Amino acid sequence: MRLTGGPLDGQLLDVTSLPDQERAEGVLLMTDRGLYGPGGRALYSPSETDPDGTFCWDGDTP
Repeated sequence: MRLTGGPLDGQLLDVTSLPDQERAEGVLLMTDRGLYGPGGRALYSPSETDPDGTFCWDGDTP
């Protein structure tokens, strides 16, 4: 899946090992590029218009 928006924009996420719940609801990904710097996480969720194509950024969390 391609990540769209936020600190990980344009990167690819391998979803083959993700549980079905995470594929449906989204994932928190560690990143040092987000609002909270090292140790922060960025939330990406499946696109409502293209759920099998992209994960869209929903915000950052510490």
